[in-house]
Amino acid sequence: MAILLADSGATKCEWCVVDKGKVKKTVFTIGISPYFLTVDQIEELVRRDLYMEISRFKIEAIYYYGTGCKNPANRKIVQKAIRRVFAGVPVEVNHDLMGAARAVCQQEKGIACILGTGSNSCYYNGKSILKNSPGLGYVLGDEGSGAYLGKKVIQYYLYKTFDEELKYRFEEKFKMTDVDILDHVYKQPLPNRFLASFTHFLAENRGHYMVENIIEDALNDFFFQHIIKYNESWKFPIHFVGGVSFGFRDVVADLCSSYELELGKILQHPMEGLIQFHK
Repeated sequence: MAILLADSGATKCEWCVVDKGKVKKTVFTIGISPYFLTVDQIEELVRRDLYMEISRFKIEAIYYYGTGCKNPANRKIVQKAIRRVFAGVPVEVNHDLMGAARAVCQQEKGIACILGTGSNSCYYNGKSILKNSPGLGYVLGDEGSGAYLGKKVIQYYLYKTFDEELKYRFEEKFKMTDVDILDHVYKQPLPNRFLASFTHFLAENRGHYMVENIIEDALNDFFFQHIIKYNESWKFPIHFVGGVSFGFRDVVADLCSSYELELGKILQHPMEGLIQFHK
């Protein structure tokens, strides 16, 4: 029986056709956020960018995990759009945090954390999410996320905190004026993605003390505001999913050690874990 798995963040969505635990086809589309896209727009995207790529497969069930889908109304938006394209196929829609929890914990208890464009965390008992630290989005929260890290980079640059060496590297890489940056943040669509794009600058300049300070402080904010507030954090492994946690996994490991927590899995993408879970 072939199933279709989907993992959608704010930036991109990964779709995998899986048959007997083996991936038959992988397709990437832009991220699907029901906060920004209507049913019609999601349907058009799925039909145009996905359906023709996998139409030769007989899909028996669809399991979708996506950003913004904790809200029941948003889940219905995504489910309705996918059902229009895949008529008659059962569609289960869950939020991305459930996808992360299933990917890293499988049927075991643990703390599951997302550190990607945005951030989130939960205590998962092997079946359900029992506790979830409030996610306030990139404006008020998202500690440790790509958007949070990117915001710090921009602050250091615009406040002229960077030394001359980092200032030169920043200007050579991005070639943007202060006005350009502020316009992207306050006037252009999807500012969270724009902010998260600056994490590449941090990754390319590891070793510089200012860069290391930004990374460690941002990730520590996530530990302090979220992870240590779960009593279960000292009983079960702390797992991570997402490009930020994977890219800066050395810092994540050091912080787990500092807080005397057991580090679990660190996955760049949840899909490999979801394939195992649904196997």
